[in-house]
Amino acid sequence: MANKSIRYGVSLRKREEAVVRQQKARYKCASCGKLAVRRQGTGIWHCYYCNATYAGGAYTFKTAAGEIVDKLLGRG
Repeated sequence: MANKSIRYGVSLRKREEAVVRQQKARYKCASCGKLAVRRQGTGIWHCYYCNATYAGGAYTFKTAAGEIVDKLLGRG
């Protein structure tokens, strides 16, 4: 559900809803392979299964720039 304080435009509400969904989603852990990585704070992501902590984007586990670097280095 969108934030009640956002007004004046459905596109702004949809954009905010997409960011919140990315922020609250679970991501796959690079260490254990489980879908257990959740956002702990701004740019801090934590796997509650294997207790690993990662640095990532503010709203998503991997940023677009980080995915490009992983592909160039052969990690992705």
